[in-house]
Amino acid sequence: MKTVDDWRDYAILATANGMKLERWKDTVLLRPDPQVIWKGEDLSSRKGINAVYRRSDKGGGGWETRESFPPEWTVRYRDLTFKVKPMGFKHTGLFPEQAVNWNVMREIIGRARSGGREQVKVLNLFAYTGGASVACAKAGAFVTHVDASKGMVERAGENARLSGIDSGIRYIIDDCMKFVAREIKRGNRYDAVIMDPPSYGRGPNGEMWKIEDNLFEFVEKCALLLTDKPLFFLINSYTTGLQPTVIENLLKLCLKNFDGEFESYEVGLPTDEKIILPCGCSGLFTGR
Repeated sequence: MKTVDDWRDYAILATANGMKLERWKDTVLLRPDPQVIWKGEDLSSRKGINAVYRRSDKGGGGWETRESFPPEWTVRYRDLTFKVKPMGFKHTGLFPEQAVNWNVMREIIGRARSGGREQVKVLNLFAYTGGASVACAKAGAFVTHVDASKGMVERAGENARLSGIDSGIRYIIDDCMKFVAREIKRGNRYDAVIMDPPSYGRGPNGEMWKIEDNLFEFVEKCALLLTDKPLFFLINSYTTGLQPTVIENLLKLCLKNFDGEFESYEVGLPTDEKIILPCGCSGLFTGR
């Protein structure tokens, strides 16, 4: 398990009955979390909650406002700034637990730049609102940010500008699998690949994605985009049931021709209850 304990604008205040109570700067949100299977206090009865995400019996859900709060606001992690906004499907536009991976990637990129690499090219797939893109660009990398959602790519651009990044990120609105296939044909190469694939998905022409069926082949193809001496390859997964070692095994099999080290780990967030809330897992290849 890897965690970060230096967030100032974010904290998990309590967890119970399938819910987590979070502080995002000055705003307190209560939303579901499937990992919280333990019983306890009815967190919805606490005072000072700004909004609660309620699931619908018909699927989906929505936010119930308790106390007024801004429609969107910013939070900071170290020297990075991100916009936060309660959205559909209980999301806020940021996954705070990924700070642990932002730190690792920034360190690797920083070492490479200090060691003489003039440019570090990073490909970020299923890149969402750009937490990893912003972190890598801040460390001096040139990032190609790919996501199929125009709205999420626009939010990534906002996050980059909020963090003082005016260049160094190329934004692509596209299906990740199709983009990778075209990059292979074009002969483009990258020093690092990041991906955060969904459990399930549907492409623009109805193509089905299921992580258990499609991830191995996709990682194999992405390996063809790596330079001869890649810096890293990071896979994040929120899919319940995929153990960290499964992700590590994928990397070992697909990157067997590259010299480096492999590791896998759970990612989590400490709570004010002095426990750690699991938030998925990651697998990391680090080149030598």
